Amino acid sequence: MSDARGATSEMSGVRREATTALACRGLRKIYLQGRVEVPVLLGVDLTVGKGEHVAIVGASGSGKSTLLHLLGGLDSATAGEVEIGGRDIQSLNEAQRGELRNQTLGFVYQFHHLLPEFTAIENVAMPLLIRRMRPAEAHARAVEMLQRVGLGHRLEHAPSELSGGERQRVAIARALVTKPACVLADEPTGNLDRQTASEVFALMLELNRGLGTSLVIATHDSEIAAHAARILRLVDGVLQAA
Repeated sequence: MSDARGATSEMSGVRREATTALACRGLRKIYLQGRVEVPVLLGVDLTVGKGEHVAIVGASGSGKSTLLHLLGGLDSATAGEVEIGGRDIQSLNEAQRGELRNQTLGFVYQFHHLLPEFTAIENVAMPLLIRRMRPAEAHARAVEMLQRVGLGHRLEHAPSELSGGERQRVAIARALVTKPACVLADEPTGNLDRQTASEVFALMLELNRGLGTSLVIATHDSEIAAHAARILRLVDGVLQAA
């Protein structure tokens, strides 16, 4: 009987891993300011399915960015677990976390964070070169993704030669060029005017659906959040259904 239960449990775990892009359990983050503890996250549980679009809303300073940083392995939690593709990132060293991020995650921020000395192609190809892809193949993949976001005519332009919306499109192409399991987007349209923001967000949704990449967006924009399949609100350090 115990063998059957074990097999069932193992099969359940395989199914869960096969359908989950990332997950966290009991996630806590407390900062120290001198001797004072500043609690930000007080036990966050979240599971994001493959291809799912989740919006996380909340007041400024509620911890949305902190949560995304922890989910992406960019910061360490005070307590709790984060799993990406079934791997507990807390158990990995920094080099292993970096490799896992490169293989499975894409990041889009409010500010594009493009490297100013490189062209659009070079910026988008960078994550592929980091994983030691042949330069010719990385270049071809970057061109394909830039064409997909409508920038096939701006391949050789530096960020300073692009508009705000174009720079954010390059950032989206860079996030998606590795075909990640999940994209974490922190106020991705917060630095754009309303029309450009709508266009950029529509592009993100199109790519989310077309590529099957999970999308987790932290935003204060109710119009953007309304398009998500699931909306969660971060209040007093925990996630609640909005």
